Amino acid sequence: MRPILLQGHERSITQIKYNREGDLLFSVAKDPIANVWYSVNGERLGTYNGHTGAVWCVDVDWDTKNVLTGSADNSCRLWDCETGKQLALLETSSAVRTCGFDFSGNIIMFSTDKQMGYQCFLNYFDLRDPQQIEDNQPYQSVPCNESKITSAVWGPLGEFVIAGHENGEINQYSAKSGEILKVAKEHTKQINDIQSSVDLTMLISASKDCTAKLFDSTSLEHIKTFKTERPVNSAAISPIMDHVVMGGGQEAMEVTTTSTRIGKFEARFFHAAYEEEFGRVKGHFGPINCVAFHPDGKSYSSGGEDGYVRIHYFDPHYFDFELEA
Repeated sequence: MRPILLQGHERSITQIKYNREGDLLFSVAKDPIANVWYSVNGERLGTYNGHTGAVWCVDVDWDTKNVLTGSADNSCRLWDCETGKQLALLETSSAVRTCGFDFSGNIIMFSTDKQMGYQCFLNYFDLRDPQQIEDNQPYQSVPCNESKITSAVWGPLGEFVIAGHENGEINQYSAKSGEILKVAKEHTKQINDIQSSVDLTMLISASKDCTAKLFDSTSLEHIKTFKTERPVNSAAISPIMDHVVMGGGQEAMEVTTTSTRIGKFEARFFHAAYEEEFGRVKGHFGPINCVAFHPDGKSYSSGGEDGYVRIHYFDPHYFDFELEA
């Protein structure tokens, strides 16, 4: 399993995202450039230039027409995937932390940070209405007074957004009314990442409390817990196997204060049903900030604090692997 190394960023990776077919991999980092790569050979297809600050999040719609990025330059931008042209610029009063297309690709959501005296907001725009974009007026803007949103994904059918908060809560926000539909309080510390399964029925949350947890998307019922010894920065669900991959390590700012032995920066594989760890993949020179499975389940990628994205293709025996229960 020789990884393909993608070197296109000067700063640490903040998010990576495959498109639905899995032929393209999008990466954003704490530098202002969003990159898109061919996932099969790691060749860089192009960049999306325009942001002036760290880019926190990226998403691509289901037919790979548009790309959405949110940045610390207080803007959320919509790009033409093929040409790299900027289609829309949505200005905000604080950094954009998470962003996403719903399944139709018509509605976007993004959340802003609580900073500089501004509230954390979850904003919904309908891209079919050019007036909303022009006036920079979301059709729905939900203030989050308690605790800011640190990660969010669309639920199935685009009816609500599932958001993870700084205090460890997971909430469902209706896309129609903006009200909170359900709340899950399973984590004790900040949620770093939320990712859905391919069919959107389940989601996995990665938290600073050193666990990742599996939830039912609709009921927010807690299904499984995967425990580690260090904060989990990201977790993803395999589309074909009962496996989850987790990436973590200490926070970047705490790396220098711990001994080198502790700073293990491996991607860790757990069995989704038995909650048992069965494998690790070394590679990064710093904490892993994000992991993602290829939609066909035959490879996965990780983006690290070291600024590299690595694409790992699984060996044949991975697919025959059975965990002895």
